[in-house]
Amino acid sequence: MTLLLEARKVRELAYAPYSGFKVGAALRSPDGRVFVGCNVENAAYPEGVCAEAGAISAMVANGAREIAEITVVADSPAPVPPCGGCRQKIAEFATAHTRVVMATLTGLEMTMTVAELLPGAFGASHMDKS
Repeated sequence: MTLLLEARKVRELAYAPYSGFKVGAALRSPDGRVFVGCNVENAAYPEGVCAEAGAISAMVANGAREIAEITVVADSPAPVPPCGGCRQKIAEFATAHTRVVMATLTGLEMTMTVAELLPGAFGASHMDKS
């Protein structure tokens, strides 16, 4: 199954009673495993979880540590990019060239690399004191 289909499927499980804005994310690790996540809202804003963060947590919980590709889907007029926090989370586990596909339920898609989404990303090398 494609990442887009997996993201669309998990999007239906999102818990979004406050905004009504359901988001699904699916990512693939280099070994081909697929991990999914959906947004989970909370009445105590901003304590919810983004779909991308959920997929990354599932990946890490299953022992994977690298994103080969990620797809995010939402019911919106234009493809919705990950929020700033999720861009940083994606950058933690991806390379600058990793593809990020953003899609709508009507079939519009936009693809960018991590570097395009988060130029000048903060990374572990910034903490290297050697």
